[in-house]
Amino acid sequence: MAARKTLKLRIDADKCQGHNRCKALAPELIVLDKFGNAQPAGDGTVPPGLEEKARLVKANCPEFAVDIDIIEE
Repeated sequence: MAARKTLKLRIDADKCQGHNRCKALAPELIVLDKFGNAQPAGDGTVPPGLEEKARLVKANCPEFAVDIDIIEE
């Protein structure tokens, strides 16, 4: 039986400069704090079907603040 893989977004608060490309690309995965900096929605777990959007968010961050962990269950 193959292990199920779940993606989890992480955003480095020290690198995020509030460009908000991530929020524009995937509003269901990103929330903004009171300063306009990005944070993962919820605990960062990417719902099924939104994996490609998560990868797009990572690829479009100009500060390289977004990372994706792969959790095998």
